[in-house]
Amino acid sequence: MPAGRYAPSPSGELHLGNLRTGMLAWLFARASGRDLLLRFEDLDLDRTVAGAETQQSEDLHAMGLTFDALDGAPLIRQSERMEIYAAAIARLQQDGLAYECFCSRREIREAARAPHAPTGTYPGTCRDLSEDQRVHRRAERPAALRLRAPRSAAGTAEQFSVEDIVLGRITTEVDDFVIQRNDGAPAYNLAVVVDDHLTGVDQVVRGDDLASSTPNQAYLRGLLYGWHAAAEVQYAHVPLVLNTEGQRLAKRDGAVTRAALQEQGIDAAALRDLLLVSLGLPAGPLAQALESFDPTALPADPWVFQPPGS
Repeated sequence: MPAGRYAPSPSGELHLGNLRTGMLAWLFARASGRDLLLRFEDLDLDRTVAGAETQQSEDLHAMGLTFDALDGAPLIRQSERMEIYAAAIARLQQDGLAYECFCSRREIREAARAPHAPTGTYPGTCRDLSEDQRVHRRAERPAALRLRAPRSAAGTAEQFSVEDIVLGRITTEVDDFVIQRNDGAPAYNLAVVVDDHLTGVDQVVRGDDLASSTPNQAYLRGLLYGWHAAAEVQYAHVPLVLNTEGQRLAKRDGAVTRAALQEQGIDAAALRDLLLVSLGLPAGPLAQALESFDPTALPADPWVFQPPGS
């Protein structure tokens, strides 16, 4: 069964922006006849907060979001899928598509790049190290693994594009991005690609702040699972919720979680209605909003949240 997914990180309570994106993931999936999977992206154990998974599940349920089981499991945890990621990384290594990188963030930031290369692009410092050089660098610092992406003879990265329902065509250069961190943990870009493909996810709805990484992920999906599989994925990167200063909403902005707003007298139903109206949809149960849902009619601009009493 084709599916969409909502994939929060259990690092604390969900704020309005998270809940709004979750509602959109539900609407997109149900409107297209897809299942919707709940996946907790808990690879970064330092950021995982005890009890956050339960709290987030309760918040989503209170908004009316329902999720489908995968092989009898009500949710997916990335922390329980390490062997699957390791197998994908091993395959890339065997195919000569991964290499060790010993660079620190500072070294990458300060390194010279090819002309016109986007800011943040990996300059290729460790791409062609000799074995002797790698042995020497291993003694200094543990290595991360990077994807060996295609480059021209001049060292220029190739471009890759995906089509997005909201943003149109997204094109970026395919960078030598990290697929395994230097602590041995799988990197985010690798884990989400593996998870999405192996769980049948062919619809990705998330905030538009993640749009720039999408061509890289689509390219990796093509390498691992075939270009047909990569081309089948439907993307929708939706506008964010901003605070009154025009910055991306965060929990530090105060009463922006369900629990905090409930203390201000805004219950779950009122919060759901507030978010629906911000999307140009009628207030009421999600099933009712689904009847009016048109992906092409979504607001193109971010929504600015005005806290109660402001």
